[in-house]
Amino acid sequence: MRAFLGIDVGSVTTKFALIDDDCNLVYSTYVRTQGKPLSVVQEGLKEMSRSVPGVTEIAGVGTTGSGRQLAAAVVGADVVKNEITAHAVGASHFVPNVQTILEIGGQDSKLIIIRDAIVVDFAMNTVCAAGTGAFLDQQASRLNLPISQFGEMALKSASPVRIAGRCTVFAESDMIHKQQMGHRIEDILWGLCEAMARNYLNNLGLGKEILPPVAFQGGVAFNQGIVRAFEEQLKTEIIVPPHHQVMGAVGAALLAYENHSYNGHRPSAFKGHETADLAYSSSSFECRACSNICEIVQIKAGREVIARWGGRCNKWES
Repeated sequence: MRAFLGIDVGSVTTKFALIDDDCNLVYSTYVRTQGKPLSVVQEGLKEMSRSVPGVTEIAGVGTTGSGRQLAAAVVGADVVKNEITAHAVGASHFVPNVQTILEIGGQDSKLIIIRDAIVVDFAMNTVCAAGTGAFLDQQASRLNLPISQFGEMALKSASPVRIAGRCTVFAESDMIHKQQMGHRIEDILWGLCEAMARNYLNNLGLGKEILPPVAFQGGVAFNQGIVRAFEEQLKTEIIVPPHHQVMGAVGAALLAYENHSYNGHRPSAFKGHETADLAYSSSSFECRACSNICEIVQIKAGREVIARWGGRCNKWES
């Protein structure tokens, strides 16, 4: 079977997706990046080979996410796209008439506005951790609660309390204060869900026209409490598409499929599954050829430099 591979390398998790010639998802997984994107990408390739032995040809590869350049250098990518494009393509595949995409990942969040299948506006929050998956993980751990039960328990709230959600420090402090006042855990959790949705819409949604259909993507979309909070504040149905947690990787795979079709079925740049066993290393240095002093990232396979990026000019690009 021939397939197209998408890889989304994020700060918290790395996602893999394989689609066939009919654009059906045949395999997907996501693993913790743990600050080791190189080895995680290689391990992901090994796991994919074991899980779908019927794939005989990778006809195209797309990479996205904050580590997209690194993944492209390691596996040999045909398409390298930003997260906004990848998530928009993935969402449009599963929700054809989507007009708004809410995406909340491990350490950042995005709002994408689509009209007539084209991205016309977007906003990203990469600075504040309030309302991200990592913050939810932290609070669930503090409450000795499995993150998988967070949303379910929040929906049991009978007397919600208001939580300050504009900052992680204030939100956590407010939650502790409410606990000390004797409020039930489920009421505090629902208050946090409301605060997260409110903070997201006040920041990323400011000045944006949020129209249905609205798709909710990213790992946080597993949390039914957050889904309900968005529905109540937007007063519309929130669609959680299938495979929402790997939508960036699915979008990258779809882009690789389109690229393959548009380029006359040209052979892929994919380096093969054996790349999973090669010794790669990454490093960086400052280029002082001009006053910009760019930080250049380079990837080596053994002693050979196979890729460099990060400059404002093409002096080091490869």
